[in-house]
Amino acid sequence: MEATTGGSAFYRPPAKKSSPERPLPADFPFREKKAGANEDEDEPFLRSRRRVAVRRGIIPRGRWGRIGITAGVVALTGGLVWLAIVIRHFAAHDPRFRIDSSENIQILGNSEVTQAELLSVFGGDMGRNVFFVPLQERRADLERLPWVERATVMRLLPDQLRVAVVERTPIAFVRTGNKIGLVDRDGVLLAMDPKTIAAKHYSFAVVTGITASDPQSTRSARMKLYQRFVAELDSGGDKISNQLSEVDLSDPEDVRAVVASEGSDLLLHLGDQDFLTRWRNYQQHLTEWKQEYPKLASVDLRYERQVVLEMQKGASIAPGQDAAGKTMDDLKAEASAISPRAARQMAAASKKTGIKKPAPRRSAATFHDQPVRN
Repeated sequence: MEATTGGSAFYRPPAKKSSPERPLPADFPFREKKAGANEDEDEPFLRSRRRVAVRRGIIPRGRWGRIGITAGVVALTGGLVWLAIVIRHFAAHDPRFRIDSSENIQILGNSEVTQAELLSVFGGDMGRNVFFVPLQERRADLERLPWVERATVMRLLPDQLRVAVVERTPIAFVRTGNKIGLVDRDGVLLAMDPKTIAAKHYSFAVVTGITASDPQSTRSARMKLYQRFVAELDSGGDKISNQLSEVDLSDPEDVRAVVASEGSDLLLHLGDQDFLTRWRNYQQHLTEWKQEYPKLASVDLRYERQVVLEMQKGASIAPGQDAAGKTMDDLKAEASAISPRAARQMAAASKKTGIKKPAPRRSAATFHDQPVRN
Protein backbone atom coordinates (compact mmCIF):
# COMPACT_ATOMS: atom_id res chain seq x y z
CA MET A 1 0.00 0.00 0.00
CA GLU A 2 1.39 3.31 -0.94
CA ALA A 3 0.49 6.69 0.40
CA THR A 4 1.63 10.02 -0.72
CA THR A 5 1.29 12.82 1.75
CA GLY A 6 3.29 16.01 1.62
CA GLY A 7 5.54 14.69 -1.10
CA SER A 8 6.91 11.84 1.06
CA ALA A 9 6.15 8.24 0.94
CA PHE A 10 6.63 5.63 3.75
CA TYR A 11 5.64 2.10 4.55
CA ARG A 12 3.72 1.26 7.72
CA PRO A 13 3.46 -2.39 8.59
CA PRO A 14 0.10 -3.67 9.53
CA ALA A 15 -0.68 -3.74 13.23
CA LYS A 16 -0.30 -7.08 14.98
CA LYS A 17 -3.18 -8.59 16.61
CA SER A 18 -2.82 -8.58 20.35
CA SER A 19 -2.61 -12.04 21.74
CA PRO A 20 -4.35 -13.01 24.95
CA GLU A 21 -2.31 -12.47 28.14
CA ARG A 22 -0.23 -15.40 29.18
CA PRO A 23 0.33 -16.34 32.86
CA LEU A 24 3.65 -15.14 34.29
CA PRO A 25 6.19 -17.80 35.26
CA ALA A 26 6.81 -18.57 38.94
CA ASP A 27 10.35 -17.19 38.85
CA PHE A 28 9.34 -13.89 37.41
CA PRO A 29 10.52 -11.81 40.42
CA PHE A 30 13.93 -13.57 40.23
CA ARG A 31 14.21 -12.58 36.59
CA GLU A 32 13.44 -8.99 37.48
CA LYS A 33 16.11 -9.03 40.18
CA LYS A 34 18.59 -10.55 37.80
CA ALA A 35 17.86 -7.96 35.24
CA GLY A 36 18.22 -5.23 37.86
CA ALA A 37 21.57 -6.69 38.89
CA ASN A 38 22.84 -6.49 35.37
CA GLU A 39 21.80 -2.85 35.24
CA ASP A 40 23.65 -2.15 38.52
CA GLU A 41 26.83 -3.57 37.08
CA ASP A 42 26.78 -0.96 34.47
CA GLU A 43 26.68 1.86 37.04
CA PRO A 44 30.09 3.34 37.99
CA PHE A 45 31.58 2.54 41.48
CA LEU A 46 31.55 5.48 43.86
CA ARG A 47 34.04 5.50 46.81
CA SER A 48 32.60 6.49 50.17
CA ARG A 49 33.94 9.75 51.54
CA ARG A 50 33.57 8.55 55.20
CA ARG A 51 36.35 6.42 56.71
CA VAL A 52 35.49 3.10 58.20
CA ALA A 53 36.72 2.72 61.80
CA VAL A 54 39.41 0.01 62.23
CA ARG A 55 39.40 -2.03 65.48
CA ARG A 56 42.79 -1.97 67.18
CA GLY A 57 44.41 -4.36 69.73
CA ILE A 58 44.43 -3.92 73.50
CA ILE A 59 48.13 -3.08 73.64
CA PRO A 60 48.69 0.35 72.27
CA ARG A 61 51.24 0.75 69.51
CA GLY A 62 52.43 4.05 70.64
CA ARG A 63 55.55 4.56 72.72
CA TRP A 64 53.81 6.08 75.71
CA GLY A 65 51.14 3.43 75.65
CA ARG A 66 53.71 0.65 75.92
CA ILE A 67 55.47 2.48 78.72
CA GLY A 68 52.20 2.76 80.60
CA ILE A 69 51.40 -0.93 80.21
CA THR A 70 54.88 -1.93 81.42
CA ALA A 71 54.64 0.34 84.44
CA GLY A 72 51.26 -1.16 85.32
CA VAL A 73 52.57 -4.72 85.17
CA VAL A 74 55.57 -3.84 87.33
CA ALA A 75 53.34 -2.14 89.89
CA LEU A 76 50.97 -5.11 90.02
CA THR A 77 53.83 -7.61 90.46
CA GLY A 78 55.40 -5.50 93.17
CA GLY A 79 52.10 -5.26 94.98
CA LEU A 80 51.64 -9.03 94.95
CA VAL A 81 55.19 -9.60 96.23
CA TRP A 82 54.69 -7.08 99.00
CA LEU A 83 51.41 -8.72 99.98
CA ALA A 84 53.08 -12.17 100.11
CA ILE A 85 55.85 -10.80 102.33
CA VAL A 86 53.33 -9.26 104.69
CA ILE A 87 51.34 -12.48 104.94
CA ARG A 88 54.48 -14.57 105.52
CA HIS A 89 55.72 -12.21 108.20
CA PHE A 90 52.34 -12.32 109.88
CA ALA A 91 52.17 -16.14 109.81
CA ALA A 92 55.76 -16.50 110.99
CA HIS A 93 55.52 -14.24 114.02
CA ASP A 94 51.94 -14.59 115.09
CA PRO A 95 51.90 -16.68 118.30
CA ARG A 96 48.65 -18.32 117.28
CA PHE A 97 50.58 -20.50 114.78
CA ARG A 98 53.24 -21.72 117.25
CA ILE A 99 53.49 -25.33 118.53
CA ASP A 100 53.83 -24.75 122.24
CA SER A 101 53.97 -28.36 123.57
CA SER A 102 53.40 -32.01 122.75
CA GLU A 103 49.69 -31.46 123.37
CA ASN A 104 49.59 -29.74 119.99
CA ILE A 105 50.58 -33.04 118.26
CA GLN A 106 47.88 -35.64 117.71
CA ILE A 107 49.00 -39.30 117.46
CA LEU A 108 46.80 -41.88 115.72
CA GLY A 109 47.23 -45.58 114.92
CA ASN A 110 49.98 -46.54 117.36
CA SER A 111 49.70 -49.75 119.35
CA GLU A 112 53.17 -51.25 119.78
CA VAL A 113 55.26 -48.13 119.31
CA THR A 114 54.88 -45.79 122.26
CA GLN A 115 53.70 -42.22 122.06
CA ALA A 116 56.97 -41.07 123.61
CA GLU A 117 58.92 -42.67 120.74
CA LEU A 118 56.78 -40.89 118.18
CA LEU A 119 56.93 -37.52 119.95
CA SER A 120 60.72 -37.75 120.18
CA VAL A 121 60.82 -37.22 116.41
CA PHE A 122 59.25 -33.77 116.91
CA GLY A 123 61.46 -32.73 119.82
CA GLY A 124 63.10 -29.95 117.79
CA ASP A 125 59.77 -28.53 116.66
CA MET A 126 58.54 -27.40 120.07
CA GLY A 127 58.09 -23.63 119.95
CA ARG A 128 58.38 -23.58 116.17
CA ASN A 129 55.84 -22.09 113.84
CA VAL A 130 53.55 -24.74 112.38
CA PHE A 131 54.28 -23.57 108.83
CA PHE A 132 58.02 -24.15 109.24
CA VAL A 133 57.84 -27.82 110.29
CA PRO A 134 59.30 -29.95 107.43
CA LEU A 135 56.56 -32.52 107.02
CA GLN A 136 58.39 -34.79 104.56
CA GLU A 137 61.46 -35.00 106.79
CA ARG A 138 59.36 -35.83 109.83
CA ARG A 139 57.52 -38.55 107.91
CA ALA A 140 60.84 -40.10 106.87
CA ASP A 141 62.07 -39.95 110.49
CA LEU A 142 58.93 -41.73 111.69
CA GLU A 143 59.29 -44.50 109.13
CA ARG A 144 62.82 -45.21 110.37
CA LEU A 145 61.33 -46.47 113.63
CA PRO A 146 61.28 -50.31 113.43
CA TRP A 147 57.60 -50.70 114.25
CA VAL A 148 56.37 -47.99 111.84
CA GLU A 149 55.64 -49.20 108.31
CA ARG A 150 53.99 -46.02 106.98
CA ALA A 151 53.34 -42.58 108.42
CA THR A 152 51.57 -39.37 107.42
CA VAL A 153 52.03 -35.91 108.93
CA MET A 154 49.70 -32.98 108.28
CA ARG A 155 49.08 -29.48 109.61
CA LEU A 156 45.88 -28.54 111.37
CA LEU A 157 45.64 -24.77 111.62
CA PRO A 158 46.28 -22.79 113.56
CA ASP A 159 48.74 -24.68 115.79
CA GLN A 160 48.23 -28.45 115.48
CA LEU A 161 50.01 -31.40 113.84
CA ARG A 162 48.33 -34.74 113.17
CA VAL A 163 50.45 -37.89 112.94
CA ALA A 164 48.95 -41.18 111.70
CA VAL A 165 51.04 -44.36 111.63
CA VAL A 166 50.52 -47.88 110.28
CA GLU A 167 52.48 -50.41 112.31
CA ARG A 168 54.21 -53.54 111.09
CA THR A 169 52.63 -56.94 111.69
CA PRO A 170 54.91 -59.72 112.99
CA ILE A 171 54.58 -63.12 111.31
CA ALA A 172 57.23 -65.16 113.17
CA PHE A 173 59.55 -65.27 116.14
CA VAL A 174 63.21 -64.80 115.34
CA ARG A 175 66.09 -66.13 117.38
CA THR A 176 69.31 -64.13 117.32
CA GLY A 177 71.83 -65.59 119.73
CA ASN A 178 70.09 -66.11 123.05
CA LYS A 179 67.37 -63.54 122.40
CA ILE A 180 63.91 -63.99 120.99
CA GLY A 181 62.25 -61.21 119.03
CA LEU A 182 59.77 -60.79 116.22
CA VAL A 183 60.09 -60.32 112.46
CA ASP A 184 57.63 -59.04 109.87
CA ARG A 185 57.11 -60.02 106.24
CA ASP A 186 59.82 -57.63 105.02
CA GLY A 187 62.47 -59.05 107.33
CA VAL A 188 62.40 -56.09 109.73
CA LEU A 189 63.38 -57.18 113.23
CA LEU A 190 60.95 -56.00 115.89
CA ALA A 191 61.94 -55.78 119.54
CA MET A 192 59.46 -56.69 122.26
CA ASP A 193 60.05 -57.60 125.88
CA PRO A 194 59.28 -61.22 126.85
CA LYS A 195 56.38 -60.29 129.14
CA THR A 196 54.62 -58.48 126.31
CA ILE A 197 55.27 -61.40 123.97
CA ALA A 198 53.68 -63.75 126.51
CA ALA A 199 50.69 -61.43 126.90
CA LYS A 200 50.11 -61.34 123.15
CA HIS A 201 49.77 -65.15 122.96
CA TYR A 202 51.55 -65.39 119.63
CA SER A 203 51.71 -68.90 118.14
CA PHE A 204 54.45 -68.41 115.55
CA ALA A 205 57.27 -70.73 114.63
CA VAL A 206 60.79 -69.65 115.54
CA VAL A 207 62.80 -68.52 112.51
CA THR A 208 66.59 -68.74 112.49
CA GLY A 209 69.11 -67.69 109.87
CA ILE A 210 68.16 -64.00 110.05
CA THR A 211 70.35 -61.56 111.95
CA ALA A 212 70.49 -57.81 112.36
CA SER A 213 73.87 -57.76 110.61
CA ASP A 214 72.34 -59.11 107.40
CA PRO A 215 71.44 -56.53 104.73
CA GLN A 216 67.79 -55.63 104.54
CA SER A 217 67.58 -57.16 101.05
CA THR A 218 68.85 -60.51 102.37
CA ARG A 219 66.40 -60.56 105.26
CA SER A 220 63.54 -59.60 102.97
CA ALA A 221 64.36 -62.39 100.48
CA ARG A 222 64.53 -65.01 103.23
CA MET A 223 61.22 -63.95 104.71
CA LYS A 224 59.62 -64.15 101.27
CA LEU A 225 60.92 -67.73 101.08
CA TYR A 226 59.44 -68.41 104.52
CA GLN A 227 56.04 -67.02 103.50
CA ARG A 228 56.04 -69.15 100.35
CA PHE A 229 57.00 -72.19 102.42
CA VAL A 230 54.17 -71.65 104.93
CA ALA A 231 51.62 -70.78 102.24
CA GLU A 232 52.37 -73.97 100.31
CA LEU A 233 52.15 -76.16 103.40
CA ASP A 234 48.78 -74.63 104.31
CA SER A 235 47.40 -74.67 100.76
CA GLY A 236 45.62 -77.95 101.47
CA GLY A 237 43.60 -76.37 104.28
CA ASP A 238 45.16 -78.44 107.12
CA LYS A 239 47.25 -75.61 108.68
CA ILE A 240 50.37 -77.75 108.65
CA SER A 241 52.43 -74.72 109.62
CA ASN A 242 51.04 -74.98 113.16
CA GLN A 243 53.11 -78.15 113.59
CA LEU A 244 56.39 -76.32 112.90
CA SER A 245 58.54 -75.54 115.93
CA GLU A 246 61.49 -73.95 114.17
CA VAL A 247 62.41 -73.03 110.60
CA ASP A 248 66.03 -72.50 109.56
CA LEU A 249 66.42 -70.12 106.60
CA SER A 250 70.20 -69.83 106.64
CA ASP A 251 70.45 -71.85 103.40
CA PRO A 252 68.01 -70.55 100.75
CA GLU A 253 68.33 -73.85 98.85
CA ASP A 254 67.38 -75.98 101.86
CA VAL A 255 64.56 -74.92 104.18
CA ARG A 256 64.97 -76.96 107.37
CA ALA A 257 62.05 -77.36 109.72
CA VAL A 258 61.92 -78.82 113.24
CA VAL A 259 58.76 -80.70 114.20
CA ALA A 260 57.77 -82.59 117.33
CA SER A 261 57.45 -86.36 116.87
CA GLU A 262 56.54 -88.72 119.75
CA GLY A 263 58.22 -86.70 122.45
CA SER A 264 61.34 -85.80 120.47
CA ASP A 265 62.28 -83.27 117.80
CA LEU A 266 62.78 -84.25 114.19
CA LEU A 267 64.69 -82.20 111.64
CA LEU A 268 63.30 -82.14 108.09
CA HIS A 269 65.28 -81.04 105.03
CA LEU A 270 62.68 -79.75 102.56
CA GLY A 271 64.81 -78.00 99.93
CA ASP A 272 63.42 -74.94 98.16
CA GLN A 273 60.38 -76.28 96.31
CA ASP A 274 57.60 -78.92 96.38
CA PHE A 275 57.20 -78.39 100.10
CA LEU A 276 53.72 -79.88 100.41
CA THR A 277 54.60 -82.99 98.36
CA ARG A 278 57.68 -83.65 100.47
CA TRP A 279 55.76 -83.10 103.68
CA ARG A 280 53.13 -85.64 102.65
CA ASN A 281 55.86 -88.12 101.78
CA TYR A 282 57.27 -87.62 105.27
CA GLN A 283 53.84 -88.10 106.91
CA GLN A 284 53.15 -91.23 104.86
CA HIS A 285 56.31 -93.08 105.98
CA LEU A 286 56.91 -91.60 109.44
CA THR A 287 55.30 -94.47 111.38
CA GLU A 288 57.33 -97.06 109.49
CA TRP A 289 60.57 -95.16 110.00
CA LYS A 290 59.97 -94.62 113.71
CA GLN A 291 59.25 -98.30 114.26
CA GLU A 292 62.44 -99.36 112.53
CA TYR A 293 64.61 -96.49 113.82
CA PRO A 294 63.41 -95.22 117.23
CA LYS A 295 66.42 -92.88 117.46
CA LEU A 296 65.61 -91.11 114.21
CA ALA A 297 66.79 -87.49 114.31
CA SER A 298 66.75 -86.17 110.73
CA VAL A 299 64.96 -86.84 107.45
CA ASP A 300 66.31 -85.46 104.18
CA LEU A 301 63.46 -85.23 101.66
CA ARG A 302 65.16 -83.18 98.97
CA TYR A 303 65.78 -86.05 96.56
CA GLU A 304 63.24 -87.31 94.11
CA ARG A 305 63.75 -91.09 94.63
CA GLN A 306 65.75 -91.21 97.84
CA VAL A 307 65.14 -90.33 101.47
CA VAL A 308 68.16 -90.07 103.74
CA LEU A 309 67.57 -90.81 107.43
CA GLU A 310 69.98 -89.85 110.16
CA MET A 311 70.15 -91.19 113.70
CA GLN A 312 70.84 -89.44 116.95
CA LYS A 313 74.36 -89.49 118.33
CA GLY A 314 75.30 -92.86 119.79
CA ALA A 315 72.41 -94.69 118.07
CA SER A 316 73.32 -97.93 116.27
CA ILE A 317 71.66 -99.56 113.25
CA ALA A 318 71.63 -103.10 111.97
CA PRO A 319 74.76 -104.20 110.04
CA GLY A 320 74.42 -104.09 106.26
CA GLN A 321 71.72 -101.40 106.34
CA ASP A 322 71.93 -97.66 105.93
CA ALA A 323 69.91 -95.07 107.80
CA ALA A 324 67.04 -95.41 105.37
CA GLY A 325 66.53 -99.09 106.17
CA LYS A 326 67.82 -100.20 102.77
CA THR A 327 70.93 -102.17 101.91
CA MET A 328 73.82 -100.35 100.31
CA ASP A 329 73.27 -102.32 97.09
CA ASP A 330 69.74 -100.92 96.91
CA LEU A 331 71.04 -97.40 97.47
CA LYS A 332 73.61 -97.75 94.70
CA ALA A 333 70.93 -98.95 92.28
CA GLU A 334 68.67 -96.00 93.10
CA ALA A 335 71.52 -93.51 93.05
CA SER A 336 71.94 -94.05 89.30
CA ALA A 337 68.48 -92.50 88.73
CA ILE A 338 69.32 -89.15 90.30
CA SER A 339 71.70 -86.37 89.34
CA PRO A 340 75.42 -86.55 90.22
CA ARG A 341 75.12 -83.55 92.48
CA ALA A 342 72.29 -85.14 94.46
CA ALA A 343 74.24 -88.38 94.64
CA ARG A 344 77.22 -86.58 96.15
CA GLN A 345 74.97 -84.89 98.70
CA MET A 346 73.43 -88.22 99.69
CA ALA A 347 76.82 -89.83 99.96
CA ALA A 348 77.98 -87.08 102.28
CA ALA A 349 74.80 -87.38 104.33
CA SER A 350 75.19 -91.17 104.68
CA LYS A 351 78.61 -90.69 106.30
CA LYS A 352 77.21 -88.62 109.15
CA THR A 353 77.04 -90.36 112.49
CA GLY A 354 74.78 -87.91 114.32
CA ILE A 355 73.17 -84.55 114.41
CA LYS A 356 72.92 -81.82 116.97
CA LYS A 357 69.58 -82.15 118.71
CA PRO A 358 67.53 -79.00 118.07
CA ALA A 359 65.97 -77.07 120.87
CA PRO A 360 62.30 -77.95 121.50
CA ARG A 361 59.64 -75.42 120.73
CA ARG A 362 58.86 -73.17 123.66
CA SER A 363 55.88 -71.07 124.43
CA ALA A 364 56.18 -67.31 124.60
CA ALA A 365 56.45 -67.44 128.40
CA THR A 366 59.26 -70.00 128.29
CA PHE A 367 61.40 -67.60 126.27
CA HIS A 368 61.57 -65.36 129.29
CA ASP A 369 62.07 -68.08 131.86
CA GLN A 370 65.00 -69.88 130.25
CA PRO A 371 67.72 -68.77 127.82
CA VAL A 372 67.79 -70.50 124.45
CA ARG A 373 70.85 -72.69 123.94
CA ASN A 374 72.56 -73.19 120.60
